[in-house]
Amino acid sequence: MNGLSYNNNDDLTLSQIVRDDFHAAAVLEKYHLDFCCKGSRLFNEACKEKGLSGEEILHEIKNQSGSQKDEAKFNKWQLDFLIEYIVNNHHKYIRESGPVIDAHIEKVAAVHGKNHPETIETAKLFSIIYKDLRQHLMKEEEILFPYIKYLVKIKNENAPVETPYFGTIANPIRMMEAEHQSAGDIFERIRILTNNFALPDDACNTYKVSYSELNEFELDLHRHVHLENNILFPKAIELEKEIFEAGK
Repeated sequence: MNGLSYNNNDDLTLSQIVRDDFHAAAVLEKYHLDFCCKGSRLFNEACKEKGLSGEEILHEIKNQSGSQKDEAKFNKWQLDFLIEYIVNNHHKYIRESGPVIDAHIEKVAAVHGKNHPETIETAKLFSIIYKDLRQHLMKEEEILFPYIKYLVKIKNENAPVETPYFGTIANPIRMMEAEHQSAGDIFERIRILTNNFALPDDACNTYKVSYSELNEFELDLHRHVHLENNILFPKAIELEKEIFEAGK
């Protein structure tokens, strides 16, 4: 894994692991180690809490990384390019898959809710997530992301510097991170309710499909939030600081 030391992992956070090698995300997902919303947690502490061997997991990540030939260099991309990637992939995915999953899980709750009441609560929780995320995407695309692109333009083209109405970029970023945390917490509740999307013996095809879709949605959300919380946002804060300090 590029840039990580395997000799002293005491200060290694979950987000650092994925930031240096995005393919590590699949391994951390496998062990339910939250590298996005809780990415600032120390890796060793997170492993200890779940009774996992940190050394074995890092070894698994290292072996997997060595087999990957086309690693995406998200951490090296320009911020405006990274934004376009997030919008065209993760935001698009939420908008397209959200209503489909919502309809499927509502159907499952209607048919199986009597025998499996957890499906009713799961349907309610996903509806909340999808509704909140739609508003969240709009705020990012209409307020935060344009401002980050503006910062990139200032740096690259010497565009005029204007202070945003929200004062500093740290303010909307804090709001976005809080909303990320809320979505992550709700999905954690869904996982507990469904016993990690375990299917009962009487699960119909829609039941099976909906749980698969929920799992996929959560995995995509984790990668999405990681790109923002651990790469885009810290770099945007640093870029704004650099620009405004240079203008003093």
